[in-house]
Amino acid sequence: MTARFKTGDRVSVRRADPIGHIRTPHYVRGKTGEVERLCGEFANPEELAFGRSGLPRQPMYRVRFLQTDIWPDYRGRPSDTVDVEIYQHWLEAAKQG
Repeated sequence: MTARFKTGDRVSVRRADPIGHIRTPHYVRGKTGEVERLCGEFANPEELAFGRSGLPRQPMYRVRFLQTDIWPDYRGRPSDTVDVEIYQHWLEAAKQG
């Protein structure tokens, strides 16, 4: 599968709550961050958990979020970040604005 995003792209994580093994943390769903890097392509663990092939392989990205965007009550520095590795099928281009 072709990587849709590149380093520096702003992306939003889909809001979804599917049943089963989900690798994308709930606390970043619906949040917007920046692609820090493309980590490579891997079998989809959400499919592997059900004994399926995990194909097609999915690009996985390291996405950087400001902690204040995830946790509004965060009391650390406003520039503090958290990085999360997220598969492409969970991401969409962030809306401008």
